[in-house]
This record gives sequence, structure tokens and C-alpha cells, in this order.
Amino acid sequence: MKKLALTMGTAAMLSAGFSGQAFADTHQVKKGDTLWGIAQEHNTTVDQLKDWNKLNSDLIYPKQVLTVSPEETTYIVKKGDTLFKISQAHGVSVKDLMNVNGLSSDLIHPGDSLTIKTGGNAIAPAKQEIDAATSVPAPAPQPAAPAASQQPAQEPAGKEMTVTATAYTANCEGCSGITATGVNLKENPSSKVIAVDPSVIPLGSKVYVEGYGYATAADTGSAIKGNKIDVFLPSQDQAVQWGVKTVNVKVVE
Repeated sequence: MKKLALTMGTAAMLSAGFSGQAFADTHQVKKGDTLWGIAQEHNTTVDQLKDWNKLNSDLIYPKQVLTVSPEETTYIVKKGDTLFKISQAHGVSVKDLMNVNGLSSDLIHPGDSLTIKTGGNAIAPAKQEIDAATSVPAPAPQPAAPAASQQPAQEPAGKEMTVTATAYTANCEGCSGITATGVNLKENPSSKVIAVDPSVIPLGSKVYVEGYGYATAADTGSAIKGNKIDVFLPSQDQAVQWGVKTVNVKVVE
């Protein structure tokens, strides 16, 4: 197992079980960035980026800060410790602890030095806007809106327009399922994505679509011109059911 030499400044930390910590490197997302591109730039993988930043989809937003290498903490095992207890305290899995430290069993002893790697908490974009693929942003406390309609607890502020909204799906013959910004919709069918005319709604914008919820302008289409959008839905039946609607759209960021 990895050992870490202690200085006088860290010796006092032993009583709490810690002997040192290295903070994670971060990357601030720019317009046009994709998880794949960031992973290539920082010599890691998309899966690792999603794990370290607790992402449930490939959707990322400008100004979002992502961990691109894990925080590394050295923990000194105390009497009564177990891998399960340590994993729960640090928000990691027993499997990860064993893999990082090269353990073939969960047997540990007082005085052992364990390396704990965590991704930390990714900093959300401005206005506390959370990934729309998994949840609706939570503004100041108000009665929760019905999950089925995905209505926001508070109307967002921003540029507003009326558009014609159609729907599309990635599950069609010849469809790649990859959006113009690199989102794989076949692998992430719960993503909230719309196709836009970039001259009207810039790619990467966070928007609120009446009847659809919060989404990201992450795709384009040859028929999507002017005040028209295409909302992504996971199945053909849902896309057909959506039909053609006139809806209000607010550009939040």
C-alpha cells in the first residue's frame, strides 16, 4: 500500500486519521467543449470524468467547473476501522478503495496507510443551474411542482420568445444519435436536449421550454430555421404524441 512521509505540520492530523491531501485539478467548461474533448486534453476518459463529477449524462454547460483528476487523501487506519466504514465516511465505494490501494481482500490493520481518491463536488454553472437531464433546478424554497410535468418551482428569468416546437428521437434508421455538440443521445436517452437555429438560440444555451422543462440547446437540424425548435424525446411514440406545438421558450443562460 502507498505510504506517505509525514512532516511536523501533518503529524497532528494523525489523531483524526489523515496524513495529507492533494487537491484535484479542474477545468472550466467553455462553449463548444465536450466531455470527450476534455478527457483527451487531460489524458483521462469520459467515464472517469462522469464518475469524478457525479454526472449522469454527457451534458455539460459553459462556466461549469469539472474535476479532471481526483483528490487524493491519505488515511491512517485506526482501531475499529473497516473498509466499509471508511468508504462511507469519504463517499467512495469499498471496491474503489480496494482497487486504488491494490487490496485483494477487505482486511486492514491499525496503522495501515490508505489512499482515498475522490472527485470532489463539481461546481455548477452560474445561477445554480443543475443538469437538466437528471433534475429540475431548485430555487428559493417553494412548493415542489409535479415531477411528471417537470414544471419549475419558479419561473426562470431571461430572453423569451415564441417558437414552433416539433420532436425527434435518436432511434431511427440511419440516425447516429450524436448531437451537433457531441451528446450521445442513444447512450443517454433521458437527456433534455433541443435542436435550434444557432443564430436565434446559441448552441450550449440553457433554456426552459414550456411543456418540456429545462434543456440544453445541443443540436441543430436542416429544417430548424428561425423561431423553430426540435425537442428530443426517447421514443418514436413520444415524438409522434408531441406533434407540432407553439410554445414559449426562455433562454436562461
